[in-house]
Amino acid sequence: MKKNKEFISGYDVVVRAAKDAGAVSMYSYPITPGTEILSSWIRAAMKDGQMKYLQTEDEIAAGFAVAGAVLAGEKSFTATAGPGTILMQDALSMAEAMRLPFVAVIVQRGGPSSGTVIYSQQELVLATHGGNGEGMRLVYSPSNLTELYQMTRQAFNDAAKYRFPAIILTDGYLVKTKQVVERFAKIKNIPAPKIVPEKGHVNLRNIYTFEKELHTKIIEAKKDFDAASKKISKSETYLVKDADLILIAHGIVGRAVRDAVDELRARGRRVGMWRPLTLAPLDVRGFEKVRSAKNFLVIESSAGQLADLLRSRISDCPDFSGYFRPALGIEAEEIVQFVMKKYAK
Repeated sequence: MKKNKEFISGYDVVVRAAKDAGAVSMYSYPITPGTEILSSWIRAAMKDGQMKYLQTEDEIAAGFAVAGAVLAGEKSFTATAGPGTILMQDALSMAEAMRLPFVAVIVQRGGPSSGTVIYSQQELVLATHGGNGEGMRLVYSPSNLTELYQMTRQAFNDAAKYRFPAIILTDGYLVKTKQVVERFAKIKNIPAPKIVPEKGHVNLRNIYTFEKELHTKIIEAKKDFDAASKKISKSETYLVKDADLILIAHGIVGRAVRDAVDELRARGRRVGMWRPLTLAPLDVRGFEKVRSAKNFLVIESSAGQLADLLRSRISDCPDFSGYFRPALGIEAEEIVQFVMKKYAK
């Protein structure tokens, strides 16, 4: 293999990216389909004495352990899924309140409850707006392993720079697959912020006695989040210049949609794709590139969580049709068949 090209699994990509980003510790509880991230990190740590880990008693403990590590000045992260994502909302909400560079890899699985154990896109709402805060989180949605590496690196950098929790929202299909990954980019790391001074003390609060005091803190944080959003939010377009139908998807479904666009183009259909790379903040300005299209079809492995996100973020939002397959994988062929039937000439 060439030096910058490697045949590698998704969970090893996460570990490689986290280590390259400067992470020194991982705190996690095993849960399918993300367990291999923890076990891969442990295998690497057995060879590298600088890497630390702890399999905690549950996801609640894992989340607060990461919060403690970053307070101590470490780059640290966790990985979880499904019921574990629910249990971790308390720690994530605290990280929002205290502006901690908390990094989590969420490997989605089907719900409700324990549901199925490999795949879904049903944790979008939990990732972007779980907990009892205002959803000031950075959420990245990779569609292939190269993006998984790059977005994991970016999550650590953005969390350190802007001091908001960062989530890489992926799924069991992606982390368990093996692909040839190119461009293990030489991304410059942003150092972990010194949250607690070496001398003196700092009062980092997440509990407020008076409502007006909390209101002021939320408004201040929201101002910072909105400023960071302009620099962080990203999306991808594909063959949209003459498209009268825009297919919208995120994550691994975006890969199937891209293939479907190629097939539909070969059949004479003017179809393009818009894919949000960041779900929070959403690239609202990027959507303007496709707003003039006549029709929009949101394709996702949930019952409309992405569609609802778009409606809540985009002003004067156009009408969306939906191809919703909660908890099911979506292949290019079925997208082509659905589009040919629904938008028959």
